[in-house]
Amino acid sequence: MKKSILILFGVLFVLSCVETKKEEKEVNEVSKKPNIVVIYLDDLGYGDLSAYGATEISTPNIDALASGGLKFTNGYASSATCTPSRYALLTGMYPWKNKSAKILPGTAPLIISTEQQTLPKMLKKEGYDTAIIGKWHLGLGTGFVNWNERVSPGPNEVGFDESYILAATQDRVPTVYIKDGYVVNLDPNDPIEINYETNFEGQPTGKDNPELLTMKWHHGHNSSIVNGIPRIGYMKGGDAAKWSDIDMADHFLEKTKTYIKSHKDKPFFLYYAMQQPHVPRTPHPRFVGKSGMGPRGDVILEADWCIGEFIKTLEVEGVLDNTLIIFSSDNGPVLNDGYFDDSDTKIGKHTPAGVLRGGKYSLFEAGIRMPFITYWKGQIQPGVSDALVCQMDLLASIAKLVGVEENSTDSKELLEAFLGKSDEGREDLIIEATSRTALRSGDWLYIPSYKGPEVNTQVNIELGNSDVPLLYNLKQDLSQTTNLYESNPEKAKEMHAKFIKLRGEDYNVTQKLELK
Repeated sequence: MKKSILILFGVLFVLSCVETKKEEKEVNEVSKKPNIVVIYLDDLGYGDLSAYGATEISTPNIDALASGGLKFTNGYASSATCTPSRYALLTGMYPWKNKSAKILPGTAPLIISTEQQTLPKMLKKEGYDTAIIGKWHLGLGTGFVNWNERVSPGPNEVGFDESYILAATQDRVPTVYIKDGYVVNLDPNDPIEINYETNFEGQPTGKDNPELLTMKWHHGHNSSIVNGIPRIGYMKGGDAAKWSDIDMADHFLEKTKTYIKSHKDKPFFLYYAMQQPHVPRTPHPRFVGKSGMGPRGDVILEADWCIGEFIKTLEVEGVLDNTLIIFSSDNGPVLNDGYFDDSDTKIGKHTPAGVLRGGKYSLFEAGIRMPFITYWKGQIQPGVSDALVCQMDLLASIAKLVGVEENSTDSKELLEAFLGKSDEGREDLIIEATSRTALRSGDWLYIPSYKGPEVNTQVNIELGNSDVPLLYNLKQDLSQTTNLYESNPEKAKEMHAKFIKLRGEDYNVTQKLELK
């Protein structure tokens, strides 16, 4: 009997040791997984960084990522406007497949289904802590939001353990921070009310009360006034919760630093969605006048400094060597995008689009071809890649990195390209701008004919609309100076057929021009 008991205890001991070793192995496997950080700027152009050829502005901290990592020359957002690009980044889906993926008001419902696959949701299942800090602009709630209670669904319901966000954009109401669904510092005795159609009685506006403004509006931004800045949409109440515009960059930076310090012992995914250089451009006084190009240049310098401080924190906390950093922007540049802020009058010799044509809202290259950098100290060898990659491809590629196969989205698995181990990227990519689509295939870009203005006169940017289709060989004509549609009919026919196959026959629908 005693012998049987001893044998039983022996078996149980061995099993417990096996289980313990299994658990230790699982913990070690998780701990070896790299941290993943996406640094996402807002309206930053291909030519806005000295790493990408800018000569009138210096961005040393972003340049350090480029020189120490892989700088892509053919890196794309999915769209030439913000919400669609952010949707594609997080879901791995083409934004034109979701009719709600367009520039959203601050009251829009969440456009990502809570059942949908997302980058944070995938990483969360693989043992990652996940967080977003910064701009959201993908909708909140179900369309009937009570800002004085928990706002749901939102980032926390689509894969983020923690969220500290601004709901839409800095120029839209509500002008408050939201932490895990709750408005920060909200006084229940001063409830928030939001309306995008009708003003609240007695509330001043940029249109009717110019004497209260510290920043003059140019177009579209003439509703409620917060901190002397007229916004899009009407807001009443919530005074204690309203953010300080000039402190926003510092505020988000501190949140990211705190997050790193408190999550450094476990793999984390951090989506650091910066607000610069989107309007209203409100640099901290430390940066005012530093660029000589007005507030837009100043906030680019501010963003670069923030990124430098962020990288220092990763290094000090001992996690930089095991962190994959992806840097990019949601869409191309724009100067005057709603306010008189000297962005166009003080631009000087600086060219935000670099050698590219167009800008934000445009199907031309400057709207969608982005600064795009991957950095992983000791893992990615410094260099330049011409591989055609898209932000949408991060989901499938990062899934491969952490040992998951992801085939449910439009995302292409290009991990070897992102790590600099292969020059092969995509062959084809459908690009989008304000619901219009075009095809990038190999070295070629094909834009079908679209009715509408050729130039957005409010922001002075060519849109890519034309009575005839546009065809460019980007390898030979990066600035898109010569339309080859008529001189190369065979290639035009081939590109159109491929575009229809990938996009569908319903591509050319009547669209209204969406403006920020």
